[in-house]
Amino acid sequence: MVDVDFDEAGLLDGLEGRDREARIELLQRLRDDGATDQELIDAVNHDRLALLLVERRLGGRHTMREIEQATGLPADFLMRMRRLLGLPVPDLDDRVFSDEDVEQARSTKLFLDAGFDAEALAELSRVMGESMGRVAASVTAVVADTFLRAGDTESQVAERFDRLAEQLTPALAPVLMATFNAHLRESIHRARLQEEERRRGQLATETELVVCFADMVGFTRLGGELEVGELGTVARQLAELAADHARPPVRLIKSIGDAVMLVSPDAGPLVQAALELIDAAASADLPSLRAGVAAGPTGQRGGDYFGHSVNLASRVTGVARPGSVLATEPVREQASDSFDWSYAGRFRLKGVADSEPLYRAHLQVSSSSPKADRRRTRASR
Repeated sequence: MVDVDFDEAGLLDGLEGRDREARIELLQRLRDDGATDQELIDAVNHDRLALLLVERRLGGRHTMREIEQATGLPADFLMRMRRLLGLPVPDLDDRVFSDEDVEQARSTKLFLDAGFDAEALAELSRVMGESMGRVAASVTAVVADTFLRAGDTESQVAERFDRLAEQLTPALAPVLMATFNAHLRESIHRARLQEEERRRGQLATETELVVCFADMVGFTRLGGELEVGELGTVARQLAELAADHARPPVRLIKSIGDAVMLVSPDAGPLVQAALELIDAAASADLPSLRAGVAAGPTGQRGGDYFGHSVNLASRVTGVARPGSVLATEPVREQASDSFDWSYAGRFRLKGVADSEPLYRAHLQVSSSSPKADRRRTRASR
């Protein structure tokens, strides 16, 4: 097959001087590396030619059909796992799989042979895909922000990013593994195995937990006033503050832009964390936070939580005043001696049949302190 002419294919349209020369240099480098003309055309049309070199470095030389033959795992099973990981599924003979993909398939086969249920592995794949997708997107953004230089040509960007991928990608493996092991240890440390669960050979589907949501007041309006980058910085600051104040037994489960979700087996530490988070956000000049806390049976699946207590905490947050922590009666009863409480009234909450009595939590501080004055001012609004 004769290679297409770069100019005739429209790959140099609109370029002159230094930029044109850099484009030709990069196109030829990619062609010599094995990129097809269609890959080059697609990359140019989608403004991603400068990234194609590093993409190819991270790509592979194996096909799905070859992985099927090497591991004994059916191709349809491999395709399903890949979809659950949130990745596109190529044709059986596309050479897009790396050596690591082959080892991943072998490990999956090992888990299946050890007795793991295929549906359990599917659930793990889905969760890993969501988590790794966020990690990969964050790494990509950080690398671009750190190493992109003003006035770079496509060829300079491609060479620099390719070199970084060669040097730094192997260094990510121990970071990811150490983080996973640390979280695994903590998960095992928190776990409880009751006699009934051992007798049944199955973990309980629900556990008693206290759930808190905290969100920014007026974040939607703020979106119309700030640039996207500034808005992202605000959301990142909230997530970092939540992580700082989620001290055991409180755990940060997730951040969702303008909101964070925390859980704890005990009400007191969670209410304390919510109050401290609200004050920390005010000190950082972030938009006002409000928090809602509820307790009850809570289900867990895929690292996330669900159930009435989760829904209730979310609804309570929606009626809380800015700068306040609003809690249900069971939460107040669990932590009655740890805080000052004021009755907020009964509220009709969406999805809840009966009106719910709610209470505001206040730190127990001396009546003469500035913090006490702020608390009283918030409570009286």
